[in-house]
Amino acid sequence: MDLSSYVVAIWPYLGTYLGFGLAFVLIARLMREKRRPSATVAWLLVIWFVPPLGVPLYLIFGGRKISRLTRNKSPLNIALPNETGTISSSAFGVISKGNLTEMQPTGVHAFKSLIREIRAAKESIEITTFILSHDTIGRNVVKELSRRARAGVEVRLLLDAVGSFGMKTLYMLELAKAGGRIERFMPVLPFLSLGRANLRNHRKLAIFDRKRVIIGGRNIGKEYMGPIHSPKRWRDLSLLIEGPAVMQLSAIFEADWAFACRKKGEVQRPIKSVPEFQGSEPSTVEIMVSGPDTRGDPLYEKILSIIQEAEKSVTIVTPYFIPDEVLQRSLMVKARSGKSVRLLIPRRSNHPITDLARNDFLRELSEAGVEVLLFNDGMMHGKVVLVDEDIAMTGSANIDLRSLFVNYELAAFFYSQKEIGEITSWVDELCQSTEPFTDTDENEQPLLKSIAEDLSRLIAPLL
Repeated sequence: MDLSSYVVAIWPYLGTYLGFGLAFVLIARLMREKRRPSATVAWLLVIWFVPPLGVPLYLIFGGRKISRLTRNKSPLNIALPNETGTISSSAFGVISKGNLTEMQPTGVHAFKSLIREIRAAKESIEITTFILSHDTIGRNVVKELSRRARAGVEVRLLLDAVGSFGMKTLYMLELAKAGGRIERFMPVLPFLSLGRANLRNHRKLAIFDRKRVIIGGRNIGKEYMGPIHSPKRWRDLSLLIEGPAVMQLSAIFEADWAFACRKKGEVQRPIKSVPEFQGSEPSTVEIMVSGPDTRGDPLYEKILSIIQEAEKSVTIVTPYFIPDEVLQRSLMVKARSGKSVRLLIPRRSNHPITDLARNDFLRELSEAGVEVLLFNDGMMHGKVVLVDEDIAMTGSANIDLRSLFVNYELAAFFYSQKEIGEITSWVDELCQSTEPFTDTDENEQPLLKSIAEDLSRLIAPLL
């Protein structure tokens, strides 16, 4: 038997042995990583029992905390010094006093505020977004950025490579020709992004002259904002901040930008001091980030901490709800101990698999006494946590496994009654278009739906 015939004869067996060998190596690596037990078990099952599917999926999407990313990327959870001493570190993030805020409760508010700030910028504009849609809103925003770039304003636009995939269009080239800079965060390239394709930059912020910044849950597209009211527009929340908190948000952008441009030799720029707001009702803001470039899971730990310390009430608003075991149990314990616990989610989101996966969690919460409310007036994309009328959180992070443990995220916690009251009013308005979740006995459901829910919950740790 010649060599070629021998290789052909043993190839089926060799491929099997190599597949299981690689699976064994990946399982050993998986066991060393700090993951939630449910996620570890889910990956173990997929890799071991279906190696041809599990091995490539893990190589592409399995990354969560990559030490090399942490080493190459500047630390984000830092307190930058300023003259007034209004900035300090907390156990989870960075707290600053003396800020001015302006809530953007509707897409019209958000669009007009964004365009106003772009046109008013005199020195610089920095924008990070997960999605920049190729629609009338996206094109209008890019045209406004191009005008400011031609006027001599430095414009930098950082897009997530997956969320804004395929954005090399003519109007984007117009921005580049005008002098604006466009970078993509962590492109998904064959063999160069193994283990990283799962790690997406979900942060949203727009900084103007390094003095004012817009943050929240809105991407740039007609689903999120526009010049006139649209009944099809998603409900969301964003806000403008002016004051010392802008320093932390600028540091976040600079670290992300320097990381995206690291192969071009660009380094992180120094952060300019921002004075304290001197008007009435100054706000206290805690800026927090989470993601593969942070140690631990500070955003998750902060949310869990304030929920467990709640004395009267907890309200959560999120478009997608896939909690881990500890967060789910914490909400159930609070409800059973007599505290008011509300969860507001859309009746149907834009991710059907996530909707199926959440149903068992909703049943458990409802049985424990949690008031589960379904928003039935379209899509609701806002992210809010309210505790005891003393703390309010909003930002880019959903209450799901991806936002809490995988994505690059950004959130702001407010401790002043002005912001807490405004966010509470926004939530109360949403509640007027909700109806209670009704628990359907699993035995009364169609068999196929029950199977789909069971499978969806099984893969929930991988979503």
